[in-house]
Amino acid sequence: MMKRVYVCAPLGGNIEENLKKVKTYTAYALRCGTAPVVPHFYALCLDDNDPKDREIGLAAGMSLLWLCDEVWVFGDTVTDGMRAELKFGKNLNIRTRHISEKEIQNVLGGKTL
Repeated sequence: MMKRVYVCAPLGGNIEENLKKVKTYTAYALRCGTAPVVPHFYALCLDDNDPKDREIGLAAGMSLLWLCDEVWVFGDTVTDGMRAELKFGKNLNIRTRHISEKEIQNVLGGKTL
């Protein structure tokens, strides 16, 4: 069975750009032999600028977090949403790992999606 990792990265703000980054993070996690859990993709079905839709997406992601073996944090910024995910993961005793840009480039060979 593959290790399940929760992808923790910024979404709000420039959603289109952040979704592109999350695709790269997802490719990285897959190539590392894990099964990534990526709640960011809910933004393709929900409007992250609508508070009700954002709450639905956050709640759905948190509902999956407890199934994960690790939380992988990407990027240099930690948003309020990410802080909540990290706190919840800590409460569940889920290991947190920060992934550097260098690690991503080493695995993906300089490719981004």
